[in-house]
Amino acid sequence: MEKKKEKAITSINNRKATYGVYCIAFASHPDNLFDIMDANELLFPHYKKSDIHIVGLAKGKEEAIDLVHDMLMEVYHNTGEFDVRSYFT
Repeated sequence: MEKKKEKAITSINNRKATYGVYCIAFASHPDNLFDIMDANELLFPHYKKSDIHIVGLAKGKEEAIDLVHDMLMEVYHNTGEFDVRSYFT
C-alpha cells in the first residue's frame, strides 16, 4: 500500500472510487476501537455528514485486519491500555 498511498488519499479526499483500498478509522460506536471499511463506502451520502478520522489504509481486507492487529499491539505495548483515540491523536 505504501507505493499507492498518496494516490489513494487523493482519491478518498476527492470522493473518487478506489479499488481494493480499506480504511481503518476510529470506531463510529463507542464500544468499539476501530472501523474497517472499504474506501468506496465513503462515497455514500451518509458519510458526507460524518466526522471520520482515518488512521490507516490497507490493500485488501486481510491486510486491514493485520494492520489493526499491529496498531492495537503497538498501543498496548506503549501504554498498557487500548485508548487508541488518545494514542493516535
